[in-house]
Amino acid sequence: MLNWDDPIAGFQLNQNVLQMQDDNLNARDTADDVISNNIVSETVSEKKQPQAVSVGDKKIVNGQGDINQLAPFKYPWAWNFFLNANKNHWTPLDINMTKDVQDYHHKLTIEEKHLYENVLAYLTTSDILAMRNIGLAVMEKMTAPELQIYQARQVYEEALHTWTYQHCIESIGIEQNEIYNRYRVVPQIYQKIQLANEYLDSVLKFDSDLSVRDNLEDFVYSYLFFAGVFEGCWFYNGFSPIFALQRRGLMTATAEQLQYIMRDEVLHCAFGIRVVNEIVKEENIIFDESRLSKMWSQCEAAEIDYANYILPEPILGYSANDHIEHFRFIANRRAKQLNISAPFPGAKNRLAWLDEQANTRKEKNFFETRVTEYQTGAALSWE
Repeated sequence: MLNWDDPIAGFQLNQNVLQMQDDNLNARDTADDVISNNIVSETVSEKKQPQAVSVGDKKIVNGQGDINQLAPFKYPWAWNFFLNANKNHWTPLDINMTKDVQDYHHKLTIEEKHLYENVLAYLTTSDILAMRNIGLAVMEKMTAPELQIYQARQVYEEALHTWTYQHCIESIGIEQNEIYNRYRVVPQIYQKIQLANEYLDSVLKFDSDLSVRDNLEDFVYSYLFFAGVFEGCWFYNGFSPIFALQRRGLMTATAEQLQYIMRDEVLHCAFGIRVVNEIVKEENIIFDESRLSKMWSQCEAAEIDYANYILPEPILGYSANDHIEHFRFIANRRAKQLNISAPFPGAKNRLAWLDEQANTRKEKNFFETRVTEYQTGAALSWE
């Protein structure tokens, strides 16, 4: 085993004299030089030598390991998330938006345009919020580097998603100032963003000391909301109206963009849920059922208002009731993965077609929040 105190066998360091060699210096040392070197040597010898990092020192949060030393892994699953995420590469420029331009201007009904525009208005703001949440707050609180590295990739992906929505908006020719301001002026969209900000408040606090139990518990509840609801339910419900249009052969390029995003979000959700479960185990946290019930009730109410706004009247094959019930159905799945009580017992899968639609040719496993097959390249291959 490597001797950290004597890494080079036979090499002896004189602790009393720090010998400085320089070909450009005169070979003669003056008496003052010797005294100066002895002082420096004594100062160096008094500094504590860093010790080897133990895997046991690592924790999700509040760990004592070296955050700059990647291996040995305590959480190899986090590293595997990073490796898998790197297999899904694309930019929105890889998908030809020409057909969607034609569809939007000549085929969509007024109700379908309203739906399409407001879905994009919500998603553009949400992904920026997700990017800031991970990059500016959550990542900094992780004390195991293998988790931070995946989250660095996640920050990039959220930025890429924001670019994707922007590319769709710009390609189709939707007025940008108007659509980007909708979350501020449409109460039903603003309500969801504001509720997210409230639940993420403790996560976004830079100076939150997680060694304080109350702060730690607030952080876990916030992260549970972020992974289980914000990304785990609201994002997926945000995609399903576009997949409903795709099912009828409309806005297929936008839907394909969202299928790329879906592969990322599958991992984001699964990673966040895994992190919450690990912290709960490491820190012996017991959830307050009444606090969780309040969260689900508030999120359901916000989703109901949002669904009734984007779908005041049903479109062919999709309605507000379908959207709301799908939220409840997915919420139960997320709760099961988080080992907490199902918030909406008996919720039905009203969008039975969605699993097949979102997982075309087994590209993604949507409901199990894991990816069954990855492909790297400029475009999805369905073969």
